[in-house]
Amino acid sequence: MNRPVVLICLESPHAFWRLSAEHERSLRTGFPDVDVRAVTLESLPSYLPYAQVFFGWRFDPTWLTGAPHLKWISSPAAGTDHLPVTEIAAAGVALTRSYGFHGRPMAEHAMGLILGFSRGLFLSQRLQRNRTWWKDHLAEEFFDLAGATMAIVGCGSIGGHVARAARALGMNVIGVRRTPPSAPRDGITWIHASAVQQAVAVADVVVDLLPATSATRHFFGQELFSACKRGSLFINLGRASTVDQRALIASLDSGRLRGAALDVANPKPLPVRDPLRLHPRVLLTPKSAVFSHTYMDEAVAFFADNLRRHLADRPLNGLVGAPLFHSPLAGG
Repeated sequence: MNRPVVLICLESPHAFWRLSAEHERSLRTGFPDVDVRAVTLESLPSYLPYAQVFFGWRFDPTWLTGAPHLKWISSPAAGTDHLPVTEIAAAGVALTRSYGFHGRPMAEHAMGLILGFSRGLFLSQRLQRNRTWWKDHLAEEFFDLAGATMAIVGCGSIGGHVARAARALGMNVIGVRRTPPSAPRDGITWIHASAVQQAVAVADVVVDLLPATSATRHFFGQELFSACKRGSLFINLGRASTVDQRALIASLDSGRLRGAALDVANPKPLPVRDPLRLHPRVLLTPKSAVFSHTYMDEAVAFFADNLRRHLADRPLNGLVGAPLFHSPLAGG
């Protein structure tokens, strides 16, 4: 009896996003009845005709025609907007995303950005170049986090991590999503998505964790930014398409927002002279919020658990279906 073939293509310039020899050995040891093959993008097409399972960062829709036995595609990413979801579904192939391990580094990133603004760290870094002493400038710019309010828009599992980190610093947290939990969780005050303007109106910090869908495109536009509390801070760790960048700049220039920190922007990368790059109240990070030296350890563990489910014909975790794409405030 032929063993099922599992192809793994996890190439990356960063070691923490790349399959290691130890990861490969652990999968082969854990699944002796499975033919686990780690392949490169270059060699992938020659192996696809035999594969039942694919685990990788990307999947080109043209590869489907060369994979007649493929049953399941697994992504280590939390989002799926970079994958040909429609084509995969039409081919009758299951698609899963991963979750549960992106939240910790993203929460660290979020709080680092927030602290950088609240304690005047970014301002200090700018002023130290040409000022002898800038204590008075910081006295005008800093704000306390203890007692401040954070609104997390698209508050799912990642939002829960961010909320716990914020609560540890004494912040109050409002979670906004289409289907708020029926019971209290993580000390969050839950608000339905229809009341998002009420949430941002009282928030000192607004965190965008929205996925990229047709419903969330430019969700943060002129209307919602105008509803924000004057002097609030905007953080986007979700998707760039959820923000109207012109409206964001206008809100910064008017003083509605005190600052913005963006881990994502459109296009990627931004042109050198783009207004967001040059704005004194904007901090950009290069889509690095999920950087973690334990990322692939946890991604492989998540995949291994799902592989056991697949082999036992049990439901897969992270299965991508209609709710993921039509719930604009579900979070992730």
